[in-house]
Amino acid sequence: MSASTPEESRASDDVHTPDALLHSAPAGNVSPEDLVMASGRDVTPETLDWARRKMESEGPAAVERLLP
Repeated sequence: MSASTPEESRASDDVHTPDALLHSAPAGNVSPEDLVMASGRDVTPETLDWARRKMESEGPAAVERLLP
């Protein structure tokens, strides 16, 4: 039985998933809570009100604009 070293196990991690494949926009049915969470804010009555107003003016694209 051989012991692996950190260098040996790191070799298999050399292949990275392209960033574009790691991110996706929501397909639909975006909720105000989704927008609050995507913005990195805590879900509170105030942030939900903010999200509702933003979604009324921008629609589901409001969440997509937050994504990298």
